[in-house]
Amino acid sequence: MTSIILSIIKHAKGQELFSKVCDHLNLLEKDYFGLTHWESPSSKTWIDPAKELRKQATGGKYEFTFNVRFYPPDPAQLTEDLTRYCLCLQLRKDIMSGVLPCSFVTLSLLGSYTVQSELGEYDPETHGEDYVKDLNLAPGQTKELEEKVMELHRTYRSMSPAQADMLYLENAKKLAMYGVDLHQAKDLEGVDITLGVCSSGLMVYKDKLRINRFPWPKVLKISYKRSSFFIKIRASEQEQYESTIGFKLPNYKAAKKLWKVCVEHHTFFRVSTVEPPSSRRFLVLGSKFRYSGRTQAQSRQASSMIDRPAPRFTRSASKRLSRNLDGGMCDVRIHHATRTNNTFSSSVPFVPFILSNPCHHNNPSTLLPLPTASCALWQDFDKPNEDLLKHHASISELKRTFMEAVPESRPSEWDKRLSTHSPFRTLGVNGQPGADGVRFSPALSQNQNCKVKRFIKARHCRSITNTFRDINLKL
Repeated sequence: MTSIILSIIKHAKGQELFSKVCDHLNLLEKDYFGLTHWESPSSKTWIDPAKELRKQATGGKYEFTFNVRFYPPDPAQLTEDLTRYCLCLQLRKDIMSGVLPCSFVTLSLLGSYTVQSELGEYDPETHGEDYVKDLNLAPGQTKELEEKVMELHRTYRSMSPAQADMLYLENAKKLAMYGVDLHQAKDLEGVDITLGVCSSGLMVYKDKLRINRFPWPKVLKISYKRSSFFIKIRASEQEQYESTIGFKLPNYKAAKKLWKVCVEHHTFFRVSTVEPPSSRRFLVLGSKFRYSGRTQAQSRQASSMIDRPAPRFTRSASKRLSRNLDGGMCDVRIHHATRTNNTFSSSVPFVPFILSNPCHHNNPSTLLPLPTASCALWQDFDKPNEDLLKHHASISELKRTFMEAVPESRPSEWDKRLSTHSPFRTLGVNGQPGADGVRFSPALSQNQNCKVKRFIKARHCRSITNTFRDINLKL
């Protein structure tokens, strides 16, 4: 566990603290994450960025955790390795806490990718025997699991830590409980069930088995009244009328919390843009809560515009500094929150790793001293000369390969002159570029006809609106 200590004003809102945490972690794809406040080990509340922190945190201590809020259905669409690594850390924590159950085979596979990411390729001289016993790979970790993990890990060759993280996410996203936010409830007959909210819709579980599923396109309306939670389902082909299903939550607060989570997930994954809140002041029935962040579509658009060197960070177990060009280093540690008259500091526990881009604070008396940019140079001094020579040799090999590469064949000046007045010039004959949006295969020979292949890409955008009176979901 790690923490950062931040000083903010007394009336600061949740967005201010969250932005400072993301800046400290050098995290740009931050829409998938959030801060949580834990009332108990099994009950958490997501911090509303639009409200003051002191109104959302109960008690004298301000302790928040930095967690994944929206699990991306396809982690491969994340732009930066740092974002994927943070998602891997959250999934490892979910597995260790039992939130994300896995079979023995899946645990072995995910564990082998974790070892590859944290320790690198297997080296008999460096690792020796039982080199995974100190890594937390699964709850109730057994010797049999460790042996299977090491067996798989020894087979990996030329796999970088970033590739190992990607393979980890590709297998973890297929798990049934991936990204499911669970809430304890009862049906109208008083039977204990569990409601799960995820990117695809609302799930109903009984005895750890899924007994029903309500995809977001089928849900017309979600609402709550006192401790009851209701969903209105669209009529199917066999039915003539819409149906409403109710569930009983432990109390009013739990029902409202579930309702908020459903609103946030539906808006984030199903709506293209979020309408700004109205400035008009008039009587509004029901809750005024609205999701105010960016949607997944907006986040992907912003991620596609990221143009910076890959952030350097050290993974928790290996402490191996990645060879990416970036700034200095900073450490993240655990501390309990303290409150003063004008400022308060909050601890943000997270799985340990060191990140670049050190933060700057106005109150150095309450902060830990951070290493400077020269720490990255000391990391290189600690490395053996053989490793540095291998690194420089690999760079030289890449340069030599690039210089010796044969350039692509291009049409001569004579061919261009012959095709100048040709009516097929616009169709891309003789190596000439074709029209926009059209791509053609090259000519086979002079005696053969050119086979023209046209690729038309069309994107269909579906307009999705979301009206809010007890949250009507119109798709």
